[in-house]
Amino acid sequence: MEYEITGGSFPMVICTLKQGETMKNETGAMAFMTSGMNMETNTGGGLLKGIGRALSGDTIFLNYFTAENDNEQIGFSACTPGKIIPFELNESKTIIGQKNAFLAAENSIDVDIYFKDKLGAGIFGGEGFILQKFSGKGVVFLEIDGEVIEKDLEEGETILLDPGHIAAMDESVDFDIERVKGAKNILFGEGLFFTKVTGPGKVWIQTMPLSKLAEALIPLLPKPNE
Repeated sequence: MEYEITGGSFPMVICTLKQGETMKNETGAMAFMTSGMNMETNTGGGLLKGIGRALSGDTIFLNYFTAENDNEQIGFSACTPGKIIPFELNESKTIIGQKNAFLAAENSIDVDIYFKDKLGAGIFGGEGFILQKFSGKGVVFLEIDGEVIEKDLEEGETILLDPGHIAAMDESVDFDIERVKGAKNILFGEGLFFTKVTGPGKVWIQTMPLSKLAEALIPLLPKPNE
């Protein structure tokens, strides 16, 4: 499989496949395909696996596109302005992504819900902490809201973030939820919780989570009966 990412702030990844190669994606991300692509839709591993993806923000069903000839093409487009980032995975590299991050992947990539062993992180994490795990050998494409900033964390190095700004991270990065201290900070500040991530590993930070874009646009929308 070869690919090209184009489109600037409204990106699309165009994949060129050899005969027999297969790509999979969440329902609705396919923008175009050549006539020699065969499409099949299923849960990608049984109903429970499909329900797990639904809990992490994606659809129960996945679409599978297989090239019937060499040089067939398929394009997958992001649903919001931002970036499409390719991740080359193998036995030693696994990526954890935010909910709704998954765009498309080679068929050899596994897409699963990611459970955090600390209960507080799962219950109180808010946006960004219903997570997905991407593993296997091949390429997965994740969509990032807005621009992306990469942080390489050393062993024991920690940063605090608003939960919605985490796009992806290496599986080696530890994360937890830290409550904001001080009543005034809670009432008038950045919210109830911070996301605490600790190295080693890389963290991908998105600059404009979809929820914040919606918050900025809602006051500008016409109200009913206006």
